[in-house]
Amino acid sequence: MAWTPHSLAGEPIPELDLSPGDRVAAAVDLPDVPAGTEGRVTLADGFSWKRYTVRFENGVFLGFLDSRHINVVKRRRRLRRR
Repeated sequence: MAWTPHSLAGEPIPELDLSPGDRVAAAVDLPDVPAGTEGRVTLADGFSWKRYTVRFENGVFLGFLDSRHINVVKRRRRLRRR
């Protein structure tokens, strides 16, 4: 059974699947962070709405960021499990 969105709901937000340590860049101007500023994900949180806390290169920490606010620059290399 597939979930059907409510008739008044807008388009779904594209999700990012990031882990702590991944590099991102601000997609839009954020408080004290100009667009294009790079940073590193420090916390990944959420089940139905994935959101991230990022420490940007200018020293600002911002939380509750998603694909509307950040873009992936480089993913952290992960170890493969056997």
